[in-house]
Amino acid sequence: MQEFDVGTIVNQSIDVLASWGLKVLGAIAVLVIGRMIASWGRKITRRSLERAGIDDTVIPFASRLVYFLIMAFVLLAVLGLFGIPTTSVVAVLGAASLAVGLALQGTLTNFAAGVMLLIFRPFEVDDYIEVSGHAGTVKAIGVFATTLNTVDNVQITIPNGKVYGEAIKNFSANEIRRVDLVASVAYGDDLQVARDTLMGILEADERVLEDPAPTVAVSELGASSVDFVVRPWCRSEDYWDVRFDMTRRMKESLEDAGCSIPFPQQDMHVIHVPDGLKDKLSAS
Repeated sequence: MQEFDVGTIVNQSIDVLASWGLKVLGAIAVLVIGRMIASWGRKITRRSLERAGIDDTVIPFASRLVYFLIMAFVLLAVLGLFGIPTTSVVAVLGAASLAVGLALQGTLTNFAAGVMLLIFRPFEVDDYIEVSGHAGTVKAIGVFATTLNTVDNVQITIPNGKVYGEAIKNFSANEIRRVDLVASVAYGDDLQVARDTLMGILEADERVLEDPAPTVAVSELGASSVDFVVRPWCRSEDYWDVRFDMTRRMKESLEDAGCSIPFPQQDMHVIHVPDGLKDKLSAS
């Protein structure tokens, strides 16, 4: 029976423990210190974004992303301590990330667009916007989609890729807006009376701003009418009320001032044909 050399076994065990023990202790130290650095990075990112006024939806995601990126480097460092080739691990992770990215291309596009929307804020919640062929009041700006409510209270959910990738009309971004109206009078009406009447309507309405000054001017000589452009300025929240009220008041005031509201019409001219010519035409 082979005898075991206790001294040799003890020496070999000590060598193994010394070699791997130091690596294990080093790995533990790297993990502890790396986790502390990752936590600090997450806190610093959160505070920086909060001071910059970034949307609350973006802050948790960005801070967690910083944390996991730092921890990924820490894990690679730990694998390197044990002699595991990190290049192969990085290559495998890169290939896996590429495959996942291709499979979730549409979702990732919406996600990236959502992050950009939350960072740059081209519109806010409760703004009235028009985008991707839809118009409505913004009710929610998510990471993947934006939700609108139309004026007839229909909810529309638009993927953020279509929102950020197209032109956005934000009707609530500016404090004031111009109301564009057209008033028409007949060719036989007094244009100065019509203009004074229209201007009087604007001056009598407190919602119409003095600066910028409203505009009332002849814009076109139409087929059956003389057209005035009526362009008052008002606060954005008064836009629709001013538009509707002005449309009604223009008709009533122009009629009270003696102006007529024209409508398309055609004149028929009857030509009298002599009897002799009628006979010739009939014979032919």
